[in-house]
Amino acid sequence: MSSGADSAVFGRSSATLSTASHGEGVYLYDTDGRQYLDGSGGAAVSCLGHSDEKVRAAIHGQLDKLAFAHTGFFTSEPAERLARKLIDNAPGDIARAYLLAGGSEAVEAALKLARQYFLEIGQPGRHRVIARRQSYHGNTLGALAAGGNAWRREKYAPLLIEVSHIAPCFAYREKHADESLEAYGQRAANELEAEIQRLGPDSVMAFIAEPVVGATAGAVDPAPGYFQRIREICDAHGILLILDEVMCGMGRTGSLFACEQDGIAPDIVTIAKGLGAGYAPIGAMLASERIYRAIADGSGSFQHGHTYHGHPLAAAAGGAVLERLVDDGLVAGVPGKGDRLVQALQARFGQHPHVGDIRGRGLFRGVELVENRETKAPFEPSRKINVKVKKAAMAEGLICYPAGGTVDGKSGDHILLAPPFIINDDQIDELTDKLGRAIDTAIAAA
Repeated sequence: MSSGADSAVFGRSSATLSTASHGEGVYLYDTDGRQYLDGSGGAAVSCLGHSDEKVRAAIHGQLDKLAFAHTGFFTSEPAERLARKLIDNAPGDIARAYLLAGGSEAVEAALKLARQYFLEIGQPGRHRVIARRQSYHGNTLGALAAGGNAWRREKYAPLLIEVSHIAPCFAYREKHADESLEAYGQRAANELEAEIQRLGPDSVMAFIAEPVVGATAGAVDPAPGYFQRIREICDAHGILLILDEVMCGMGRTGSLFACEQDGIAPDIVTIAKGLGAGYAPIGAMLASERIYRAIADGSGSFQHGHTYHGHPLAAAAGGAVLERLVDDGLVAGVPGKGDRLVQALQARFGQHPHVGDIRGRGLFRGVELVENRETKAPFEPSRKINVKVKKAAMAEGLICYPAGGTVDGKSGDHILLAPPFIINDDQIDELTDKLGRAIDTAIAAA
């Protein structure tokens, strides 16, 4: 698989890709001179657009001083600054930051930390993980096992650790017609209690969930009260709550950490994507002081690590991104821009015969496509609606993030939108217009 007949790159697929040449603001350009509005930030990554002067300057400045120092021998000033700023802005009693190179690494570290924590405190029987169907936590084997997307797991099932998967909190698909959102949220959360009892409370170490589900379901936000009940259940049984904010965090939903809007704090939280804003590969696993202290005062060493974790150049980029998000007010502007985006989407698709749901928070929005709006019946997977939408959108000069398997890992199509936080009203209208034409083109061709 390559990006072209003459390419030596092992690409994601055998499709021939355009070659990106440069970026400016919310736009990317290819070597043929075509302009693309980045309506999804790649994969909810490019929150600052593609030419942020402050971040570029920070990277250049750090490169002139120090590019790399292995964390087995040194810490570094940019890593220390970034960790401190993350902790100063983190929810609850999150007190330590473990810097990594991406989201999958962060989730792997979280799972391993959870296991070691219980060994350190004398509860070695705790080893089970509970997650949710239609979730995505990364593509390394531990993260993939935690994820609940059937299609992504299928080929690698024999290699995956055993993880229990309960129902997602997915009101559009799961709420009963005679049920309030709040009642549905409690019912969905109580599936965790039932699964804990089935497995045995003393065997469960962690529950992992995305506060707002991203790639596999399309910006599905929780029902009111859902995560408060989840937190209660975890606390009642001494189970760690791991929140995966790799895609929905770092201001994407309108607060730096998405869980802030649900009034809870995790024991461990993972971040990436928007932390580097595309300028450097970086992620982080953040943990409470209680967890850190159990290891620091116990064996004294977290038995984990990667060559490039805590990379100084990446940390300098992440620190500059965080300054832009927090100090320069980029996150504070997300709710208003998110409202503007929803208004545009509702105006264009609110009565569209094949749009079943428009959902999400802030500048993290999903559009679910259906065969029948009244019954919510999805398109047949063989029609590959999401694939056709992506192709048609690129032809229009729009980058969006369509995906399939929204309903059960096989059927269902959605489009994820996660534009840069610097997007303006005219560009929101451009995004919506181009998306509308792409959807109509794709459905007509299917």
